[in-house]
Amino acid sequence: MQTRSPVVVGRDGEIDGLHRLLTGARSGYGGAIFLVGEPGIGKSRLAAAATAQAIDNGMVTLRGRVGAIGTTVAFRPFTEALLSLIRRGQMPAPEGLGPYRKVLGRLVPDWDDGTAHDTAASPVVLGEAVLRLLALAGAGRGCLLVLEDLHGSDPETLAVIEYLLDNLDEQPIALVATLRSETCQAYELARLAAQRGAGALFQLQPLGRTDVAELAAGCLEIPVSGVPEQLADQLWRDSAGIPFIVEELLQEANRTGQLVTQPGDSVQVVDDLRTHVPAAVVHSISSRTAQLGPQSRDILVLAAVIGHRFPLSVVQKATGTDDRLLLATLRAGVAAQLVGPDEPVPDWYAFRHPLTADALLAGLTPTERAALARRCADAIEELHPGLPGEWCPMVADLAETGGETIRAGRLFALAGRRSFDDGSTGSATNLLERANAMLADDPDIGYRAGVLGSLLLALSATGRFEDIAVHAAAVEEMAGHNLDSRKVAALHVQLANAEMMAGRWSAALEHVATARSLLGSDPADADLAPVDVVAANLELARNSPGRVRAATELATRAAAAAERAKLPEVTCEALQLLGILAREHDLDQSIEYFHRARQVAEDHGMTFLRVCSHIFQAVTIYLADGSILELERARQQALRIGAIPLMYEVDGILGQHAILRSEYARAAEIIDECLAVTRRLRLGRSATYFLATKAILEAHQGRRAAMESALDEVANWGGERATYELPYSYGLARTFCALLEENRELAEAEMAQALAYDAKNPTTLHTSGKNGLSLLLGVLSGQSGWAQFQVVTATAASGMRWNRQFVQLAHAVLLGRDGQVEAANAQVAEAMDTASLYPLARHLGLRLVAEPAHADGWGEPVAWLRQAEDYFHNAGIPAVASACRSLMRQLGATVWQRRSGTEQVPAYLRQMGVTTREYEVCRLLVDRIGNKSIASRLHISPRTVEKHVASLMTKTQQPDREALSSFARTVLQD
Repeated sequence: MQTRSPVVVGRDGEIDGLHRLLTGARSGYGGAIFLVGEPGIGKSRLAAAATAQAIDNGMVTLRGRVGAIGTTVAFRPFTEALLSLIRRGQMPAPEGLGPYRKVLGRLVPDWDDGTAHDTAASPVVLGEAVLRLLALAGAGRGCLLVLEDLHGSDPETLAVIEYLLDNLDEQPIALVATLRSETCQAYELARLAAQRGAGALFQLQPLGRTDVAELAAGCLEIPVSGVPEQLADQLWRDSAGIPFIVEELLQEANRTGQLVTQPGDSVQVVDDLRTHVPAAVVHSISSRTAQLGPQSRDILVLAAVIGHRFPLSVVQKATGTDDRLLLATLRAGVAAQLVGPDEPVPDWYAFRHPLTADALLAGLTPTERAALARRCADAIEELHPGLPGEWCPMVADLAETGGETIRAGRLFALAGRRSFDDGSTGSATNLLERANAMLADDPDIGYRAGVLGSLLLALSATGRFEDIAVHAAAVEEMAGHNLDSRKVAALHVQLANAEMMAGRWSAALEHVATARSLLGSDPADADLAPVDVVAANLELARNSPGRVRAATELATRAAAAAERAKLPEVTCEALQLLGILAREHDLDQSIEYFHRARQVAEDHGMTFLRVCSHIFQAVTIYLADGSILELERARQQALRIGAIPLMYEVDGILGQHAILRSEYARAAEIIDECLAVTRRLRLGRSATYFLATKAILEAHQGRRAAMESALDEVANWGGERATYELPYSYGLARTFCALLEENRELAEAEMAQALAYDAKNPTTLHTSGKNGLSLLLGVLSGQSGWAQFQVVTATAASGMRWNRQFVQLAHAVLLGRDGQVEAANAQVAEAMDTASLYPLARHLGLRLVAEPAHADGWGEPVAWLRQAEDYFHNAGIPAVASACRSLMRQLGATVWQRRSGTEQVPAYLRQMGVTTREYEVCRLLVDRIGNKSIASRLHISPRTVEKHVASLMTKTQQPDREALSSFARTVLQD
C-alpha cells in the first residue's frame, strides 16, 4: 500500500487553473493562485503537483514556508525560497539586479556585506527586488514561487506578497500560495486580491464519497471497483472528506490488519472501522509513535512542543538524548511517515503534517506541556547565547507556553526592537504590543516604560496613530506608580513625536510642555536633547512667525546637548535640521552642518544616516552653485547600500536640474523611469514629486495641455500629499508656461498663488520662485522696488544659482531706472554668467529686461531680443519669438522674415539679422565670384545680389566686399 495516492483526486478545476497559471508564466504573463482550506484538505498536495508540472516544463521553481513555531522572523519564506535557488546553482548573476542586490542582502546572506540592514528598505522596495530577481531567474522559461502556510505570516512578508500580486501580470512569474481558511491577514489579502483580479482564490472543499473511494483506490493500488462499499462509506464519514485523514485511516487500518488484499485487485474489510475524527488521526499517529518505543515517542512529543518544525540540536539538548537514539528515532519517524527533513537548514526537521504535531500534543496535560516548553526554552538559551535571529521569538513563544509570562514579554520586547532596527516595523509593532501586554504585571516599572517607549516609536513608524491615546493613558498610569520622572518625560517625548507625525500640533506641544515640566529647570543633556529636537521640528512644521529663529535655537541646543551626552543619532538629527534651517540664511554654514552630521554618522557606524547627511549636503551644494557632481556621488552611496527610496529622491532633483538646463530629453528619461518604479513601489511622496516635475518639464516647453494633464495626475495620485508640490506646480510650472505664452498677467497671478502655497507649506529646496523669479516679475510690473529687493536679498536662498540670475536681472532693472547705466550693464553681464547653465531662463530673462532697458536707456535691448528670438524660434515657442520680433520692430530694428530654411543659418549670423537669402549669397562670396555669377546660381537679378551684399556688409560691419568675402570664409570654416 502507498502512503499517498499517486494522483490528485477531486481537484480537476484547481489543476486546470494551475496549468493555465504556469502556461501564462512561461509566456511572460504571470499571476497568482491562493489555495485555501482547512488542515489536511490537500493544499500542499496541489502545490506539489504544480511544482512537478513546472519542473517538467523546464521552469525554475522556488519554495518557502512560513515557520510554524508561533512568532516568525520577517521575510522567512522568501529567504528559504531564494536559498533553494543558490543550492541548485540557479541564482541569476547579481549584476543584473543593479541597486536591488543590496536590498536582497536581507534575504541572501552571501550578498550582505554588512550594510543590508542599514538601508531601512521598506517591504515594498524589497518586493521590487524580489520581483526583479524572479523575473531574471524565469527569463525565457518561467518561474514558479510556492509559498506555504501563509496564515502565520508576518506583516512584512504579506506586504511583499501584496506588491508581487500587483506586478506579476507582465512578468514570467507564477505565484502559488497556501493558507488555512481562518480569519487572518493572509486570508484577507487573498480575498482582496481575488476581488480586484490580482489573483485567483481556490477554496478547497472536502472530497465527495466518489472522490474518497478513488483516493483510497490510489493509496491501495487497486481499481476503484476493488474498494468495498463499506470501506468507502466509512472512510468518507470518518474523514469528513479530508484527504490527509483518509490516508491516515487507511494506513492505520492496513497496519492493524483490518484490510486484507484479495485476488483480483481488491481488498476486504476484516473488522468494522469504528473510528472517529479527529480521534481517528490521534489514534493512528499514537499507534505509530508507540511502535517507536517510549523514549523515541517522548523525543517526538517534545519536538511537537517546539512546533511543526524543529531543530534537532535543541531536541537533543532538552531530552539529553545521545546521538544513537536520536538518529534511530529520526529514521523510524521518517519510515513511519511522521517527520522528514526541512529546508533550508540541515539541522531542522518538520512533521509530515501540522495535524501530526497536534495529535502528539493531544495526550499532554497543560502542566506537562508547560514543563516541556520550559525545557526547550532553556535548551535554546544554552545553545544560542544572546538568542540571535529566529531563536529569540521562538524562546519567547516557548516561555509563554511554559507560563513564564514576564520572561516571554521581555524576549518579545527584544525581538521587537531587533525587528525595528532591521526595518521590519510591522513585525516590530506586533511583537512590542505583545510584550507590552505581557509585562503589565512586571514589577520593574522602569523596564515596562522602556518597552512602551519602543512601542510608541514603532507605532509612529507604521502610522498607527489611533492607538496613541491608549498608550498616553498608560504613561499617566506609570507616572502614578512612581516611575522616575525622567523616564516619564522620555515617554512624553515619544508621544509628542507621534502626535507631530500625525499632524496634531497642539497635542504634540502639550506633550513637549509636560516633558519639560517633568525635567525641571536644570535637565540633564541626555534628557534635554530629544525634547529640543522634537520641539525644533514642531516649530519648523507649524510655520509660525519667527519659526526659523526659534527652531534654530532649539536645534542648536539639542545638537550640543546630544554631543555631550553621547547620543549620536540625536546629534545627527539635530545637525541635519540645522543644515536645512541654515539654507534660509547661510549656504556655507548649511553645508558645514551636513558635513558634521555626516562625520558623526560615519564615526558611529550609522550607514543610513551617513548617506542621508551626504545627500542633504550635496543638495545644498547643488542649490548654491548648480553643480551636481557631489549629488551624483551621494546617489552612488545610496545605490551602494541599496537605499532605493533615497536614490529616487536624488533622481528627482537630477530630473529637475535637467529641465532647468533645458536638457529635456534627458529629463524625460529620468522622470519616466522614476515614475514607473515609484508608482509600482507606491512611494507616494516620490511619485507626486516626479509627476510635478513632469508638469514642469511640459511647462518649460510651452505645452500647456500636457502640463495640465500632469498636474491633474499629481492631485489624483497624491491626495493630501500633493499640497507639498503646489509651490513648484505654480512657481516652476504654471508661471513659466504663462510666460512662454506671453501672458504676463497670468504669470503674475500664478506666481502669487505659488507664494501663497509656499507660505502654507514651505519648500526646502527654495527654487519655486519666492526668492528669485517673483522679485523680477514684481520689479517689471512696478509692484516691487528697492525695499522688496532688500528683503529678498537678505535671504541665503536668493544667492542660490537658479534664483540668483533673476535677482541680478531685477537689480539691473532697478539700477537702470535710477540712471545707473554702467552698474545696470554690469548686473546683466553677471546675470548672463550665472544663467549660462540655464538656456531657457537666460533667454527669457533677456526678453523680459529688454523693454525696461530700452525705456531707461541702458543695455543692448535689440541684441538681447535677437538672441532671444533666435532661441525661442528654434525651441518651437512661437509666442515669445513673435513678441521679440514685434519689440524689435517697435525699437526700429531690422527684423528678418522667418522662412523655411532659416534654421540653416548659423546662430552667430542669425543673431546679426542675416536672412536665409543673404546667407546663400554669403556662402557664394567665399569663392570671390561676381554679382552676375551669384545671380545666375541663385536665379535672382544682379541688382538683388548687390542689395544683399550691401546689407551683409552693414550687418557684419565689414568695410568692403573683399573684407566680407574673408569674413564669410572664416565663418563658414568655423
